[in-house]
Amino acid sequence: MAYRLYEGREHASSYWKYRISPSDHLIQKVLNFLEKQMGHPFELAVDVGCGSGQGTLLLAKHFASVVGTDVSPAQLEMALQYANEPNITYRQCVAEELPLADSSVDLMTAMSAFHWFDRPRFLQEAHRVLKPRGCLALLNYTIDMQLSYNDCCSHTLNQVCKEFYAALQPYRSAHLGPSSIEIYREAYESIPYPDKEWHECVWVERPMPLSSYMGLVESFSSYQALLKDDTQKATTLSQDIRQRLMSIMRVTSVETEVVVAVKYFYLLACKPQEA
Repeated sequence: MAYRLYEGREHASSYWKYRISPSDHLIQKVLNFLEKQMGHPFELAVDVGCGSGQGTLLLAKHFASVVGTDVSPAQLEMALQYANEPNITYRQCVAEELPLADSSVDLMTAMSAFHWFDRPRFLQEAHRVLKPRGCLALLNYTIDMQLSYNDCCSHTLNQVCKEFYAALQPYRSAHLGPSSIEIYREAYESIPYPDKEWHECVWVERPMPLSSYMGLVESFSSYQALLKDDTQKATTLSQDIRQRLMSIMRVTSVETEVVVAVKYFYLLACKPQEA
């Protein structure tokens, strides 16, 4: 069974505003793997579970054509509004039933989405649509992001962040288990392709206003579950964390810029020539 989240218009807007996408450096790692396996030209990339299209947009400058797919009309509306390029098209569909021809795709990506899919069915579908020597890239990041700010004590700052994450842990979907890393590692082990790679603990630093960091955490499914269960509790939690972080930083504006370090992990796999 696939899990359907982030489908409301308000949440889709928040997703576009706050959700982060992989860095250009990380995308280049994916492209280097693809080039090693099948060479140029890069014709068709498909970004499955594309949400509001941040990751899809990163692929557009490297491929003749890119297709972003998502189950949510609201997410795709955001993608069309903010992340459109002439060589990108969007299709509404479930991840396990893609409107694509057999052996037609050079690169298939899922960025922070694979853990919500019916994973065995999706991997079968990826195998169907990938060209021989085509590649699959599944990327995600962990919730335990770290903050830094000028000469502020990072340890003290991140103790507050850890409390934020711990408060959300009871609202984490049971489907994900304690850590989504294990979901991706199990997928890596289950893929029968001989050419594959597993990469863990790749840190990417991003400057952003403190308000955007808060918005990012509030866009996570665990916070959204808390918000749905007890709006006042969720709001009070966010306000408390925000004020404590600002106090440690000795600032009065939530728009003060911080550096957020995000821990990525990803797997890469190449469909064999004779599959």
